[in-house]
Amino acid sequence: MSNLGILYGLGVGPGDPELITVKAFRLLKESPVIAYPRKKRGAKSYALAITELYVNTEEKIMVPLIFPMTRDRDALELQWNKTVDAVWQHLEQGKDVAFVTEGDPMIYSTFIHLMRLMAERHPEVKIVSIPGISSVNASASRLGLPMADGDEKIAIIPATDDYDKMRYAIESHDCIVFIKVAKVIDLMLRVLGDLGLVDKASVLTKVTSSEEMIWRDIRVLEGRELEYLTLMVVRK
Repeated sequence: MSNLGILYGLGVGPGDPELITVKAFRLLKESPVIAYPRKKRGAKSYALAITELYVNTEEKIMVPLIFPMTRDRDALELQWNKTVDAVWQHLEQGKDVAFVTEGDPMIYSTFIHLMRLMAERHPEVKIVSIPGISSVNASASRLGLPMADGDEKIAIIPATDDYDKMRYAIESHDCIVFIKVAKVIDLMLRVLGDLGLVDKASVLTKVTSSEEMIWRDIRVLEGRELEYLTLMVVRK
Protein backbone atom coordinates (compact mmCIF):
# COMPACT_ATOMS: atom_id res chain seq x y z
CA MET A 1 0.00 0.00 0.00
CA SER A 2 1.81 3.09 -1.25
CA ASN A 3 -0.57 5.54 0.42
CA LEU A 4 0.55 4.65 3.93
CA GLY A 5 2.22 7.26 6.09
CA ILE A 6 5.88 6.99 7.10
CA LEU A 7 6.90 6.35 10.71
CA TYR A 8 9.85 8.54 11.69
CA GLY A 9 11.95 8.10 14.80
CA LEU A 10 13.23 11.60 15.53
CA GLY A 11 16.11 12.10 17.93
CA VAL A 12 15.68 15.58 19.44
CA GLY A 13 18.94 15.62 21.34
CA PRO A 14 20.03 15.32 24.97
CA GLY A 15 18.26 18.35 26.46
CA ASP A 16 19.50 21.64 25.04
CA PRO A 17 16.78 22.57 22.49
CA GLU A 18 19.45 23.92 20.11
CA LEU A 19 20.98 20.45 19.82
CA ILE A 20 18.31 19.28 17.37
CA THR A 21 19.29 18.56 13.79
CA VAL A 22 18.04 20.58 10.84
CA LYS A 23 16.50 17.39 9.42
CA ALA A 24 14.60 16.59 12.62
CA PHE A 25 13.38 20.19 12.73
CA ARG A 26 12.09 19.97 9.14
CA LEU A 27 10.28 16.68 9.74
CA LEU A 28 8.67 18.02 12.91
CA LYS A 29 7.27 20.88 10.83
CA GLU A 30 6.12 18.61 8.00
CA SER A 31 4.64 15.66 9.93
CA PRO A 32 0.92 16.06 10.70
CA VAL A 33 1.13 13.63 13.62
CA ILE A 34 3.62 13.81 16.48
CA ALA A 35 3.86 10.89 18.90
CA TYR A 36 5.77 11.20 22.14
CA PRO A 37 6.60 9.00 25.14
CA ARG A 38 4.80 9.70 28.38
CA LYS A 39 5.30 8.15 31.80
CA LYS A 40 2.17 7.08 33.60
CA ARG A 41 3.06 9.22 36.62
CA GLY A 42 2.14 12.30 34.59
CA ALA A 43 5.66 13.72 34.40
CA LYS A 44 6.15 15.80 31.29
CA SER A 45 7.97 14.11 28.44
CA TYR A 46 11.54 15.38 28.06
CA ALA A 47 11.29 15.00 24.28
CA LEU A 48 7.93 16.78 24.16
CA ALA A 49 9.30 19.80 26.04
CA ILE A 50 11.89 20.26 23.27
CA THR A 51 9.34 19.63 20.51
CA GLU A 52 6.94 22.28 21.84
CA LEU A 53 9.57 24.95 21.26
CA TYR A 54 9.62 24.21 17.53
CA VAL A 55 6.04 23.41 16.56
CA ASN A 56 2.61 24.68 17.48
CA THR A 57 1.08 21.55 19.00
CA GLU A 58 -2.41 23.00 18.43
CA GLU A 59 -1.81 22.52 14.70
CA LYS A 60 -0.70 18.89 15.05
CA ILE A 61 -2.34 15.64 16.02
CA MET A 62 -0.53 14.88 19.27
CA VAL A 63 -0.38 11.21 20.30
CA PRO A 64 0.89 10.49 23.83
CA LEU A 65 2.22 6.95 24.15
CA ILE A 66 2.57 5.34 27.57
CA PHE A 67 5.59 3.12 28.14
CA PRO A 68 5.05 1.39 31.49
CA MET A 69 8.04 0.97 33.82
CA THR A 70 7.39 -2.68 34.64
CA ARG A 71 8.91 -6.10 34.01
CA ASP A 72 5.49 -7.81 33.83
CA ARG A 73 5.61 -9.31 30.32
CA ASP A 74 1.82 -9.55 29.89
CA ALA A 75 1.29 -5.93 30.95
CA LEU A 76 4.11 -4.81 28.66
CA GLU A 77 2.79 -6.75 25.67
CA LEU A 78 -0.72 -5.36 26.13
CA GLN A 79 0.54 -1.77 26.36
CA TRP A 80 2.98 -2.15 23.46
CA ASN A 81 0.23 -3.48 21.20
CA LYS A 82 -1.98 -0.53 22.19
CA THR A 83 0.92 1.77 21.30
CA VAL A 84 1.34 0.22 17.84
CA ASP A 85 -2.43 0.45 17.26
CA ALA A 86 -2.43 4.14 18.24
CA VAL A 87 0.31 4.93 15.71
CA TRP A 88 -1.03 2.61 13.00
CA GLN A 89 -4.43 4.30 12.89
CA HIS A 90 -2.73 7.45 11.57
CA LEU A 91 -0.29 5.67 9.26
CA GLU A 92 -3.09 3.76 7.54
CA GLN A 93 -4.79 7.09 6.78
CA GLY A 94 -1.66 8.14 4.90
CA LYS A 95 -0.40 10.49 7.64
CA ASP A 96 3.29 10.57 8.50
CA VAL A 97 3.99 10.10 12.21
CA ALA A 98 7.05 11.62 13.88
CA PHE A 99 7.89 9.81 17.10
CA VAL A 100 10.13 12.11 19.15
CA THR A 101 12.67 10.71 21.54
CA GLU A 102 15.45 12.25 23.61
CA GLY A 103 18.97 11.53 22.42
CA ASP A 104 19.21 9.15 19.47
CA PRO A 105 16.37 6.83 18.37
CA MET A 106 18.72 3.85 17.98
CA ILE A 107 20.52 4.04 21.33
CA TYR A 108 18.56 2.67 24.33
CA SER A 109 15.41 4.36 23.05
CA THR A 110 11.70 3.58 23.39
CA PHE A 111 11.53 3.93 19.61
CA ILE A 112 13.47 0.67 19.12
CA HIS A 113 10.69 -1.52 20.48
CA LEU A 114 8.00 0.45 18.66
CA MET A 115 9.94 0.08 15.40
CA ARG A 116 10.37 -3.69 15.86
CA LEU A 117 6.75 -4.34 16.75
CA MET A 118 5.44 -2.11 13.96
CA ALA A 119 7.65 -3.94 11.44
CA GLU A 120 6.37 -7.26 12.76
CA ARG A 121 2.68 -6.38 12.70
CA HIS A 122 2.66 -4.02 9.70
CA PRO A 123 5.67 -4.87 7.52
CA GLU A 124 4.33 -2.66 4.75
CA VAL A 125 5.05 0.50 6.78
CA LYS A 126 8.17 2.47 5.87
CA ILE A 127 10.18 3.26 9.01
CA VAL A 128 12.91 5.91 9.01
CA SER A 129 15.27 6.76 11.87
CA ILE A 130 16.69 10.30 12.07
CA PRO A 131 19.83 10.29 14.24
CA GLY A 132 20.12 12.66 17.16
CA ILE A 133 22.87 13.80 19.50
CA SER A 134 22.97 11.37 22.40
CA SER A 135 23.75 12.14 26.04
CA VAL A 136 26.99 10.21 25.50
CA ASN A 137 28.19 12.69 22.85
CA ALA A 138 26.91 15.62 24.88
CA SER A 139 28.71 14.47 28.03
CA ALA A 140 32.06 14.35 26.23
CA SER A 141 31.60 17.95 25.12
CA ARG A 142 30.36 19.22 28.49
CA LEU A 143 33.32 17.61 30.26
CA GLY A 144 35.79 18.71 27.59
CA LEU A 145 36.87 15.09 27.54
CA PRO A 146 37.93 13.18 24.40
CA MET A 147 36.29 9.79 24.92
CA ALA A 148 38.33 7.84 22.40
CA ASP A 149 41.48 8.53 20.44
CA GLY A 150 43.65 6.36 18.21
CA ASP A 151 43.23 2.69 19.14
CA GLU A 152 41.45 3.28 22.44
CA LYS A 153 38.33 1.29 23.31
CA ILE A 154 35.09 2.88 24.45
CA ALA A 155 31.98 1.17 25.85
CA ILE A 156 28.41 2.24 26.64
CA ILE A 157 27.09 0.01 29.41
CA PRO A 158 23.88 -0.02 31.46
CA ALA A 159 25.01 0.03 35.09
CA THR A 160 23.79 -2.89 37.22
CA ASP A 161 24.34 -4.12 40.76
CA ASP A 162 26.75 -6.82 39.54
CA TYR A 163 30.10 -5.82 41.05
CA ASP A 164 32.20 -8.22 38.97
CA LYS A 165 30.64 -7.17 35.64
CA MET A 166 31.04 -3.48 36.40
CA ARG A 167 34.66 -4.01 37.44
CA TYR A 168 35.40 -6.04 34.29
CA ALA A 169 33.85 -3.32 32.09
CA ILE A 170 36.17 -0.73 33.59
CA GLU A 171 39.23 -2.95 33.44
CA SER A 172 38.71 -3.90 29.79
CA HIS A 173 38.04 -0.46 28.24
CA ASP A 174 39.83 2.88 28.13
CA CYS A 175 36.61 4.89 28.49
CA ILE A 176 33.25 3.67 29.77
CA VAL A 177 29.93 5.49 29.80
CA PHE A 178 27.63 3.91 32.37
CA ILE A 179 23.99 4.79 31.77
CA LYS A 180 21.15 4.21 34.26
CA VAL A 181 23.71 4.68 37.02
CA ALA A 182 21.43 6.43 39.54
CA LYS A 183 20.23 3.29 41.34
CA VAL A 184 23.70 1.77 41.77
CA ILE A 185 25.83 4.83 42.48
CA ASP A 186 27.13 3.45 45.80
CA LEU A 187 28.22 0.17 44.20
CA MET A 188 29.94 2.08 41.39
CA LEU A 189 31.81 4.19 43.95
CA ARG A 190 32.97 0.97 45.63
CA VAL A 191 34.18 -0.53 42.32
CA LEU A 192 36.03 2.65 41.38
CA GLY A 193 37.51 2.92 44.86
CA ASP A 194 38.83 -0.64 44.72
CA LEU A 195 40.43 0.12 41.33
CA GLY A 196 41.84 3.45 42.49
CA LEU A 197 39.91 5.27 39.76
CA VAL A 198 37.44 7.47 41.66
CA ASP A 199 39.23 10.58 40.39
CA LYS A 200 38.87 9.37 36.81
CA ALA A 201 35.05 9.45 36.90
CA SER A 202 32.43 12.17 36.47
CA VAL A 203 28.65 12.02 36.83
CA LEU A 204 26.17 14.06 34.80
CA THR A 205 22.39 14.44 35.11
CA LYS A 206 20.11 15.75 32.34
CA VAL A 207 23.17 16.84 30.39
CA THR A 208 22.89 20.14 28.39
CA SER A 209 19.38 20.84 29.71
CA SER A 210 18.42 23.74 32.00
CA GLU A 211 18.43 21.18 34.86
CA GLU A 212 21.91 19.86 34.13
CA MET A 213 24.11 18.83 37.06
CA ILE A 214 27.77 17.80 36.78
CA TRP A 215 29.88 16.23 39.54
CA ARG A 216 33.62 15.93 38.93
CA ASP A 217 34.22 14.84 42.53
CA ILE A 218 31.80 11.94 42.70
CA ARG A 219 32.59 11.03 46.32
CA VAL A 220 29.89 13.50 47.40
CA LEU A 221 27.25 11.31 45.72
CA GLU A 222 27.49 8.43 48.19
CA GLY A 223 24.01 7.68 49.51
CA ARG A 224 22.44 10.34 47.29
CA GLU A 225 19.24 9.83 45.31
CA LEU A 226 19.82 10.81 41.69
CA GLU A 227 17.56 11.48 38.70
CA TYR A 228 16.89 8.61 36.28
CA LEU A 229 18.61 10.50 33.43
CA THR A 230 22.04 10.23 35.03
CA LEU A 231 25.20 8.76 33.56
CA MET A 232 28.80 8.25 34.62
CA VAL A 233 31.87 8.68 32.47
CA VAL A 234 35.03 6.83 33.48
CA ARG A 235 38.12 7.83 31.47
CA LYS A 236 41.25 5.98 32.51
